[in-house]
Amino acid sequence: MDSAWHVIHTRPRCEKKVATYCDRERIDCSLPLYRSVKRYRGKQVVFLKPLFPNYVFVRLSDSTQQGALQRNAHVARILAVPDPVEFEHQLNDILRALESDVKVRLAPLIGVGMRVKIRSGPLRGMDGWVEHRSGMVDVLLRLDFIGLAAAVKVAADALEPI
Repeated sequence: MDSAWHVIHTRPRCEKKVATYCDRERIDCSLPLYRSVKRYRGKQVVFLKPLFPNYVFVRLSDSTQQGALQRNAHVARILAVPDPVEFEHQLNDILRALESDVKVRLAPLIGVGMRVKIRSGPLRGMDGWVEHRSGMVDVLLRLDFIGLAAAVKVAADALEPI
């Protein structure tokens, strides 16, 4: 039987535990990680965080591997990949981008007309409507206030859909 790609939906914050389990069980596994730098009291600490929280990608060669993963306490469910060729191509592109010096982050699916909440920055907690999206980063929001509207430019990663 040929190996087939599957997406493992993990329990919260268990991606690295599932990847370690896969390595130990000799299951072909991919966990794309990015570098996150934080400063604590003048010290710089680097963390490797999953690019896709709660997901690990595995190539299973037989049903015994799938059964072993299903019994793992850190696995919520196993999802089949509908188009393995396209999936592998996209995964390789992501991995290649992570290996380069390009800053890779998930971009929220935020489009014109959507209602969003600002989740970080000085306007944290405010709601608004997306008026315009400029590339991957900038979003022009309309904030309604006393019957009038004000427009502000906000980073897309500071927003979440409502």
